[in-house]
Amino acid sequence: MKKKLIKNITVINTTFTCQFIICLFYSALGQNFSYKIVDTGVLDFYNDSILISIPDSLSEFYGQDGHYTGFEPYYTDNGNGTITDNVTELVWQKTMGEKISFTGALTKADTMTLGGYTDWRIPTIKELYSLILFSGKIDGMIPDKLFIDTFYFNQALGDTTIGERLIDAQTWSSTRYVGITMNADTSIFGVNFTDGRIKAYPKYIPESNYTNVTQMYFRMVRGNTQYGVNKYINNGDGTITDWATGLMWQQSDDGTVRNWKEALAYAENLTLANYSDWRLPNAKELQSIVDYEKCPDITQSPAIDSLFNCTMITDPDGNSGQYPYYWTGTTHLESAENPYGSAVYIAFGEAQGKMNGKLMDVHGAGAQRSDPKTGNFLDYPQYFGPQGDVRYVYNYSRCVRNVSNISSLKAKKSSDLFQLYSNPYSAYYQISFYQKQISIRVESYDISGKKIKEYKASNTNTIEINLDSCPSGIFILKLFFEHYCFTTKVYKL
Repeated sequence: MKKKLIKNITVINTTFTCQFIICLFYSALGQNFSYKIVDTGVLDFYNDSILISIPDSLSEFYGQDGHYTGFEPYYTDNGNGTITDNVTELVWQKTMGEKISFTGALTKADTMTLGGYTDWRIPTIKELYSLILFSGKIDGMIPDKLFIDTFYFNQALGDTTIGERLIDAQTWSSTRYVGITMNADTSIFGVNFTDGRIKAYPKYIPESNYTNVTQMYFRMVRGNTQYGVNKYINNGDGTITDWATGLMWQQSDDGTVRNWKEALAYAENLTLANYSDWRLPNAKELQSIVDYEKCPDITQSPAIDSLFNCTMITDPDGNSGQYPYYWTGTTHLESAENPYGSAVYIAFGEAQGKMNGKLMDVHGAGAQRSDPKTGNFLDYPQYFGPQGDVRYVYNYSRCVRNVSNISSLKAKKSSDLFQLYSNPYSAYYQISFYQKQISIRVESYDISGKKIKEYKASNTNTIEINLDSCPSGIFILKLFFEHYCFTTKVYKL
């Protein structure tokens, strides 16, 4: 019967390409994880150069970010200038003020009474990074789509009338870099939601001889002071479990460099400690295990807990004591020439660059950048951008899996749970469930990520969606019920 329904749906949707990305929604599993990692928002699939259809498990590029979904972004606008992240339990300032100094931000946080609360603080880098979405896109220096949910958050851009670039809109965290960057600067980590990166920014403008402080944006936060605090256990079998996030990690990398496609294949084929469901982590998962109190220059170690082992490498100048960049499964949409050709890495050693002919730590250990997914091994390392970022292209891998009491619940096929019927003439959808659902929620978005409407139903087998009032184009439906979240991309003619 199910096979027949699937066939019928295929016929119905000949003018609507419906792409299902299956995901497991963990929040109802009874696990009280204090550091729930909000998913990256990635719905699409890419090879080295183009957007592709979903690769199956026997195809190249299987195992990338789009194949795996964790805690879907889920916000509530409280109507008082604050936004609650229902995953992390953090409450955020919706609209940032003008750029201010770090000292000014400390004063602002201490005196804020937004929403009637007085416990505002500058977020840590891990708290701030929880807001990033890699559905964003940057074309050189021009933001095409911001790396934050602009339906809920107001994100400022750089002021071009005073000579700034649009991407000069960095948001500072409270996390200070323990090392030094560039010209021996005191630096503080921040997230750039206009270009999708983390780096350590100098507290003082270098040309000012430490008399002029850097002014940047700040988005204050309150609540869940345990967010970003890891709870590691060494399992004694080559794996480390973080009970704060519910993730199990490969304790040691295998010492082999790979391009992005090779790294994906390595992770998908890895068997370690009798587990075979390893994968390449997404950007936010990998960033969760950065230890921002460490760096090679100060602690003579990579920026990660000492329970983990990292291969030591030499930098492009032949100096020992450097540690690798590690691939994630997340594509970073950048550049006009090849917008799909780069993937995110996290630097656990110094994020180096060559400026004025000198190799130095320009972004800080724990920075998040991106490298081309592929290239001729003999052509690298290269240097790119205004800070001369070192590009290795052949980076290292540290694999991840969900802890056993989560991964034992297998993500089901959508056809085992519900069927989607559509009418190509009216953009009318009916979702029919095989079992009555206590609570159903469907959110519709346009391709830019703007939320259009939310539909709710309870104690029913069906829910109806009507996109008649929407213009032609691509739309995304997010369906939440039981323990599951299914994301459906539909094309309205």
